[in-house]
This record gives sequence, structure tokens and C-alpha cells, in this order.
Amino acid sequence: GYWEALRGGRAMPLRSEIDPRGIERALEYAFVLERVAPSIARFRLAGMHCTDLMGMEVRGMPATSFFTPAWRQKFSQILEGVFQGPEMADLTLVSEAGYGKPELKARMLILPLKSDLGDCSRALGCLISEGPIGRAPRRFDLLEARILKVAAGQPLSMPAPRQIPDEIQEPIDAQVPTPEAE
Repeated sequence: GYWEALRGGRAMPLRSEIDPRGIERALEYAFVLERVAPSIARFRLAGMHCTDLMGMEVRGMPATSFFTPAWRQKFSQILEGVFQGPEMADLTLVSEAGYGKPELKARMLILPLKSDLGDCSRALGCLISEGPIGRAPRRFDLLEARILKVAAGQPLSMPAPRQIPDEIQEPIDAQVPTPEAE
């Protein structure tokens, strides 16, 4: 809602318009990404929940560090869509159970931002998990992805989630095929 209000009919708000007081209740779950190369973004800022999930400060780390190796390339493709589309991404994630690590479900929202130079090289995001974190670091697999192209004057309504099956015959979504499909 905060991002949409700042957008005000434009394709996306400026990074400089983001005021932490506007997302005060969600601040511990929020983050800002910076695109540093095609398909590569790093954390510029991150709330304490992100730090708790990784068991360390995540500022400066690649955004893919929250994903298992099998899903990093797919997440990079989603990030590139956020920056190049621009698109917003609503992701449903799961972290496998293990010793000292209960299964953990999470949701990640990534919203494009325009930099002061006028390009889309920043993103505002939020990552929230359900339940006890357990032993860190926690890395996630992608279960569902909802991707929406963002355009000036276009009202936002997210499409239905697309489940990401373990094995598929054909890709269900060109932006988020499974690792096995490649």
C-alpha cells in the first residue's frame, strides 16, 4: 500500500521518496536492493528479520544468498524482470527442515524503484517467514511466483499464484521454470 501510494499513477516511485517512517510497522522485514549487474542485486539495507534468517548482517550480500543453489538462477531471472520490466514479484518460499531447522515458509515481495539517475536500479522488498527460524542460515526454494508488469496509470492486481512443481514436462511460466527444466 505504501509503495502504491508513492507511485501515484507513475510506473514506480523514486528511491529518494522512500521514508522509513512510512513503513514503520514492517521495517524489520523490509529491505532495499541495488542492481549491480544484469541479474545481480545486493542488499543496500535490510531489516533485522533478514539478519535473523541468515544469522549475520546481510548488507552488501547478493540477494540470491537467501536461495538454495538450485533456485538462484531462477530468482536472478525474476530480479531482472523487476528491474527491466519493470515488474513486481510476490514469491512464496519454503526452507527445508533439518537438524535444528524446522520447515519454514516465507513470502517475499519485491517492488521496483527508480534511482535518482532515472533508471530502475533499486527495489523495495519485504521478507516475512512463519514460525521459529531455528539454526541460521536459512535458504529457500521457490514454491510460487506471482509476477505483474508495472506501467504508469495501470491499476495493480496480482495474478493468481503459479505453483512451481518439482518436475514438469513444459515450463508453466517462461519467467520461472524449474531448475530441472533447463
